[in-house]
Amino acid sequence: MMYTTDEVICKCKKVSFSDVESALRQINNFTDLIHSFEEVQQITHCSTGCGGCHDKIMDAISQIMMH
Repeated sequence: MMYTTDEVICKCKKVSFSDVESALRQINNFTDLIHSFEEVQQITHCSTGCGGCHDKIMDAISQIMMH
């Protein structure tokens, strides 16, 4: 799934695609998807509410890392 920059991916914490992208820019090194998810989660607090957005956040990170 392709996300738009202003699309809210984590509704509980109101984290948008651009918030995830911004968090990824703060990470020095993309070692793997799981580690990147954990770092994005620490920065944005995404997927710490209901957890229903976990797969969406993983997809967004994958989409950003591919570009």
